Amino acid sequence: MAGTLRVRRSRGAFSGVLLILLGLWGGLVPLVGPYLHYAYQPDKAWTITSGRIWLELVPAAGAIVGGVMLLASKLRPFALFGAVLAAVSGGWFALASVVVRFWMKTPPAQGTPVGGEIARAAEQLGFFTGLGVVIVCVAAVAIGRFSVISVRDSRLAERAAERAAMAADLSATDITTTPLPARTGVESVPPQATSSTPRKAPMAAFTRIASRGKSAGQSFGGDAESGSAKSADHVGSATRRS
Repeated sequence: MAGTLRVRRSRGAFSGVLLILLGLWGGLVPLVGPYLHYAYQPDKAWTITSGRIWLELVPAAGAIVGGVMLLASKLRPFALFGAVLAAVSGGWFALASVVVRFWMKTPPAQGTPVGGEIARAAEQLGFFTGLGVVIVCVAAVAIGRFSVISVRDSRLAERAAERAAMAADLSATDITTTPLPARTGVESVPPQATSSTPRKAPMAAFTRIASRGKSAGQSFGGDAESGSAKSADHVGSATRRS
């Protein structure tokens, strides 16, 4: 299930590019439109007012950020968040001038479109209503694509899980089949044995010396007794001869 959270970047690439372009249009057209007499009052290029900030530049930034998130994300929740942000920005383009009146007594001025009837309708569509509806539609398509787990996504997740399981099995096999290092001629001595050896060594040496002395004394005494017996026999034989 965790593998289905990851998606390919190509899933939201087209929608992300469209949202970025629409956001750039919504943010730049009020600043450069006056050069072509396609603008809202004040009809001056690169003029920033509170109405343009809150009704055009802020939602344009939201649409651009949402498009970048769709374009660069490999995680499904992150891409969904970008699509939702873009959809909210599109709705703000279309309805901000009406909705903002609920909590602001003096809402930011949208301005008055310049030109004739056809030019004013085109400006209304290109600046606010039409632009917002198109952004919402593109974002809704992206939300639908990322909210549904397709068969391809399931297969990719299963393959990723199989590769992870195979890698874990290979690592476990390498650990179990690793040969142990060859033993050297010197065996390791336990710490307790090494610590007690210097204490027992003098007593063992004294015991060996005492046993050797005792055996030497016994052998010396036996040799003396046998020698005295031999000398007694020799004296007795000499007496009998005489």
